[in-house]
Amino acid sequence: MSESSFLMVHVSQTAAGQDNLSFGLETRTWGFPNPLENYAGTKMDFVILGTGAPPRVGLEIWLRNRINLYVCQAVGDLYEGTAPHWPDEIEDQHVKYPTRFGIEPLATLVDVPLGPTGPLPEAASDAIRRSGVDRGNGKPVRFDPEQLFKLMGVTPRRTSAGAAVIPLSRTRFVPPPVQPKRPRGSIHGTGAGRQIDPRKRQAIERHAVDLAIRHYEQAGWTVEEIGKPYDLRLTKPGAERHVEVKGTTGAPTSVELTANEVRHAREFPDVDLFVVSDITVKGSPPDFTTSGGNVTLVPNWEPAEEDLRPTRFEYRIPS
Repeated sequence: MSESSFLMVHVSQTAAGQDNLSFGLETRTWGFPNPLENYAGTKMDFVILGTGAPPRVGLEIWLRNRINLYVCQAVGDLYEGTAPHWPDEIEDQHVKYPTRFGIEPLATLVDVPLGPTGPLPEAASDAIRRSGVDRGNGKPVRFDPEQLFKLMGVTPRRTSAGAAVIPLSRTRFVPPPVQPKRPRGSIHGTGAGRQIDPRKRQAIERHAVDLAIRHYEQAGWTVEEIGKPYDLRLTKPGAERHVEVKGTTGAPTSVELTANEVRHAREFPDVDLFVVSDITVKGSPPDFTTSGGNVTLVPNWEPAEEDLRPTRFEYRIPS
């Protein structure tokens, strides 16, 4: 197996650091305090978030330690975030991590050695340590991930451009670290920007739908809101399209789909996926206001099996 590009990140063991780790994994988004220009030219196939070992030690001591690793596929390019997203950002209503990108969690490796008996070469292990010394800013490194992927139990495929990609269907759902229970109405949730407070979730969805309606009306379509199993019906003389709309405060990484949404996208010939990411949400329940957002449009969308991972089960109660 040839080398791949990794971005190695150390996550603090403080309560705030672990809170952000959990939220970042849930919302499929990560970010750095350094500005975007500091990462000009950075390429990454995968991101590894490491936590559980103190970084401010010499390399010799560091390699004797053990760590928990969250291995993620990097999704999309680095971009500059404009909306508070992580818990500490929302609390202060200030963007602390402007350099952002999407992550798709692939596996959790618990209590693995950082030294030669572990799954990482020394340069990659040291990159996690150096990231911790530099306030969690990512450190790029290239290495052959065969041993790492073997431990994860996955086999990547190569794109036409030579990049390594692990089919989502061959991975298991990666649960974020268990955090203390939050009071009702907190900002936490699961999925791509999903919120526990249903009113906040509704505000985000409404903002995304409004942007989608505006987009398609400006393109000359007559737009009708449907709701289920798709959001918008577009018509022109002799033409009809359907649109599935998703909104998130994080990166455009992955979205939650129902079985009916997947089935409809596969059966109807002309379906678009319209995703609005990086939405700004202000206020408190029930008075939320939304603004901004970046649009990712996937025309003629048909979700492939390898890009789907089940996150729920239907359980039949024994009779």
